[in-house]
Amino acid sequence: MGYRSFDTAQAYYNEEALGAGFKASGIKREELFITTKLWISHANEKDALKAFDASMKKLRLDYLDLYLIHQPYNDVYGAWRAMSKLYKEGRIKAIGVSNFLPDRLVDFCLNNEIKPAVNQIECNPLHQRADFQKLMGEYGVAVESWASFGEGKENMFENPTLMKIAKKHNKSVAQVILNWLIGRDIIVIPKTTRKERMVENFDVFDFELDSDDKAQITGLEKGESLFLDHRDPEKVKWLIELHKGKI
Repeated sequence: MGYRSFDTAQAYYNEEALGAGFKASGIKREELFITTKLWISHANEKDALKAFDASMKKLRLDYLDLYLIHQPYNDVYGAWRAMSKLYKEGRIKAIGVSNFLPDRLVDFCLNNEIKPAVNQIECNPLHQRADFQKLMGEYGVAVESWASFGEGKENMFENPTLMKIAKKHNKSVAQVILNWLIGRDIIVIPKTTRKERMVENFDVFDFELDSDDKAQITGLEKGESLFLDHRDPEKVKWLIELHKGKI
């Protein structure tokens, strides 16, 4: 379909399959933008280097475009030192974080020589992160959205407001959401397994949301995650136990 950016992670268990796909595609390496992520269990200075090498072997790559700390737990500062070393060696083109909340991100930026290029966070019409995006901008950190469609939670694809705007522009709700995010200078990584949706998700640059459209979308803000609170002790424990011994 023409996609050249691929977002994966140790925790997705698909790096090896992607590596085989890259090799079989015949597409030049420099045309691809590959992101993978370091899981919690390896988020320390020693294990991060080993985890990176393991991911690169599975992906069959000589260098990585973007490497992220997947969750803000364990020894993220040690992991960052290891990632910074790989970055300075040219083995990674950019390094960043994922799921860092404002306090953690500011602390991280102020106490590291190299600032994260990206913070990949949940961002969608029901959880818009406008204030956080402004804060990140002050530190030169780009926003990349996961769950741009909220994985369909809260019946997002049938949301009356979004459906009305989509009808107005003769587009789908998904296309409206992607256009809205891109218009906010947010990097998007929409996920779908359907070919027709892959085509549709590319076709988002031929219309423009007006001020009324944007105001209506702003009014959908719920102010909380559709998935989990990264400060909830039980959720932290659950995430740390997730994949334990498997990665």
